[in-house]
Amino acid sequence: MNKGTNEERKFDKFEKLDRKVEKKIQEVETMSKGQLLLKALHTSFAGAAIWAFFLNLIIETLGRFSTESVFGGIKFLFSDPIVFLYNTLLIFTTLVIGSVFKRRLFVFTVVSLFWLIIGVINGVILTQRMTPFTVKDLSILDDGITIVTNYLSVWQIVLAVAAVLVAIGLLVLLFIKGPKKKDEVKWKRNLIAIALVIAATFGATSIMIKTEKIETFFGNLAYAYRDYGVVYCFTNTWLNTGISKPDNYSEEMIKGIFSPQELGDDNAMLLEQKDEDEKHPNIIFLQLESFIDPATIKSIELSEEACPNFRNLVNNYPSGQLTVPACGAGTANVEFEVMTGLSVKFFGPGEYPYKSVLKEKTMETLCYDLKSLGYSTHAIHNHRAVFYNRNTVFANMGMDTFTSIEYMNDVVKTPKNWAKDDLLVECMTEAMDSTEARDMIYTISVQGHGKYPGEQVLQNPEITVTSAPTEDLKWKFEYYVNQVHEMDDFIGRLTGELEKYDEPVVLVMYGDHIPAIDLTEQDLENGNLYGTEYVIWSNFGLEGDDEDMYAYQLASHVMDMLDMQVGTVFTYQQNHKNSETYLKDLKSLGYDMLYGKYYIYGGTNPFEKTDMKMGVKDITIDEVVKIGDKYYIKGKNFTEYSKITLNGKTLKTIYLGTNILGVLEDVNPEDAAKMKVSQIETKSNEILSTTE
Repeated sequence: MNKGTNEERKFDKFEKLDRKVEKKIQEVETMSKGQLLLKALHTSFAGAAIWAFFLNLIIETLGRFSTESVFGGIKFLFSDPIVFLYNTLLIFTTLVIGSVFKRRLFVFTVVSLFWLIIGVINGVILTQRMTPFTVKDLSILDDGITIVTNYLSVWQIVLAVAAVLVAIGLLVLLFIKGPKKKDEVKWKRNLIAIALVIAATFGATSIMIKTEKIETFFGNLAYAYRDYGVVYCFTNTWLNTGISKPDNYSEEMIKGIFSPQELGDDNAMLLEQKDEDEKHPNIIFLQLESFIDPATIKSIELSEEACPNFRNLVNNYPSGQLTVPACGAGTANVEFEVMTGLSVKFFGPGEYPYKSVLKEKTMETLCYDLKSLGYSTHAIHNHRAVFYNRNTVFANMGMDTFTSIEYMNDVVKTPKNWAKDDLLVECMTEAMDSTEARDMIYTISVQGHGKYPGEQVLQNPEITVTSAPTEDLKWKFEYYVNQVHEMDDFIGRLTGELEKYDEPVVLVMYGDHIPAIDLTEQDLENGNLYGTEYVIWSNFGLEGDDEDMYAYQLASHVMDMLDMQVGTVFTYQQNHKNSETYLKDLKSLGYDMLYGKYYIYGGTNPFEKTDMKMGVKDITIDEVVKIGDKYYIKGKNFTEYSKITLNGKTLKTIYLGTNILGVLEDVNPEDAAKMKVSQIETKSNEILSTTE
């Protein structure tokens, strides 16, 4: 009886299995080839691998389209198949995660869209600038949104927003209506498989690094994306941040970088306050947006010389090539290098210290160093104060004042809506006139900024491009060249004003990076996409030799010319620039000053955030006047960014001039005397300062 029962049970079991197999066969027979492929792609590891391959091919094609062609991805596949397949493996590793979900198709689609969006954004960004998309760009997303109209037309923005909304809608629909695995997920099997894939990925990464097929340090971000793949490089910019801890990091190691004489009696690099500003000149750093001499671009010809003033200065004053850390973008990182003496390449690839560590921490800069010698320090920028967090970061870098566009009057804009530079002349002289002490001024220009239009925008331009590789490039260069020409006029007027100034002045001028136009090494006379020019002018005949250098060496070079040695990094650069461990020790100092235990300062960070004043001119209220049923505020130094506020609320305001503002809404007479004037950043509506 038992035997028969067991045999019957076995028979029933096989019969059920047979029916199950038959059902599967019937399902397969009724499915089209396309349906079979789709099912395989979304439910199997093999399908995920195939899709990862094609997805990587799309991403690489998008990343190379602006510099190569629609076949750029295929060329990468055949020129370096191992690196291509490694990037495919990284995508595959993220795709197989979907195997542990019942809604595999939905998860698979979301992961695929993640990588595809990165590829699309990277491709679009590379059409506007020469630096690829990084995770760090997400930290400046708010800044990017505020200037998107400078790069995209209204219909392009509308189309992009519509595409995003449609994609979100389709994802929601897929989640609701999409297929869901009916039987139980084989958790154990799938998790083991995923673990093996992850282990294989880590192993492959280790082998790729050891065999130098890929690198973890990117000396040139654009070249790294080209050589090592978009997926790997983008992932690296996420995982690799800050300055890495040096080997054998210790107090002895850090202080051993300097001699006992350099450290002094306190055995630390602490600044001592000295009142000797009368012995030193005013120092102005003028960072010129996207400024290079168009005569150095071999692929174009011009109707006349674009920047005769700058060229004359280069020929007659100390000058040279300046290697900057960015190509076609990255202004804030050039500022960081000049003011700190540290290379941004010590940080994670694509990182902006303004958007990371300097948001929260103070650090020693040229500002703090010169303040110890009695200098007052000022920043000037004819753009928004909150861009790259400058309104907070500059206080952490030792600035006493910051004059942004919100504190400027009579601002003239370019056709692409960037402020022209000529008004900066008055801003710089006003900053020097605002103090009794000598001044250090860091000015950031903006007129030369892209995007450069590919169609004719300027009517009857002063300079025309007579020869260019394409029609599109002709108009881009013609727009750019004429902005540079106006910037050169500004340089001529500035040096003319400073020549007459009754105090000694040193003016250090340089381009922050080359323009974001389709340029290659072959297009430039110096063959360097990271090379601009600097010149050091003075109104008292400061002498020096021509010398090529990196941006992070510029400030120490200027101080050396002025026979000034102060501060940790600049002392190190002046005394140890020929050391075999120069860069290694400089990076170690950067780690100790920003992430370490402040051994170089005796164990604590001695730098306090400055009480930075926005603008050098006081904005004041003289009286509140009522005319009819409307209120007006009379005062001084109002700008178009001045708004009347009441108890922290911004009232509708009309700007009637530098001395008067009008209120466009009803105000309770009892509250009229409480009204104040605030400078407001219009994109974010952030209040920058308010009258007392």
